[in-house]
Amino acid sequence: MSNYRVLERVSLGPNACVGEFVTIGVLPSNCEDIPETTIGADAVIRSHTVIYAGATIGEAFQTGHHVTIRENNRIGDRVSIGTGTVVEHDVEIEDNVRIHSQAFIPEFTILEEDCWVGPRVCCTNALHPLCPEVKECLRGPRVERGAIIGANVTLLPGVIIGKGAVIGAGSVVVGNVPEGKVAAGNPARVIKDVKELDCRYGLVDKPYS
Repeated sequence: MSNYRVLERVSLGPNACVGEFVTIGVLPSNCEDIPETTIGADAVIRSHTVIYAGATIGEAFQTGHHVTIRENNRIGDRVSIGTGTVVEHDVEIEDNVRIHSQAFIPEFTILEEDCWVGPRVCCTNALHPLCPEVKECLRGPRVERGAIIGANVTLLPGVIIGKGAVIGAGSVVVGNVPEGKVAAGNPARVIKDVKELDCRYGLVDKPYS
């Protein structure tokens, strides 16, 4: 007898590896009909992960332990989500995205392909959390293709991190960051171009081409 649960209307692709105490297809509290949940081939879903009903997930998906993925998410191929991370509902995650451990990805966040989200990154989506109309104006950040978000970064609601930009560890991003720029600090400010970054260990000429 397995010690994980795959609930109704869940489709798991071939070669899926599902760890102990995983639950896939949890019905949201406000949902009467059971939406379909699909996960592509070659998934590795580690112990204590919970995936709600209505998620559409591509091939070669991986989670760490104790990951929560809410309903109505669209997740591409070769996406990796680290231990302890929470992905709320209605999030779009494109191909080849790497999210490290203990990140928080709230509703209406968009992570474009090839972007990298470091450990304990906190995205936000509510400018005024106690406003009576807060649900009408939720806006998650948009991290464009190939951008890198360093450890312990906070992204405020609706900010756009441009293609290939790099956000330094511990930064608080309150406004948009242009394509190809490095931003750091609290509040984060652009400090240089990505092409100016060097490898401090001398292993490569430039870490990002």
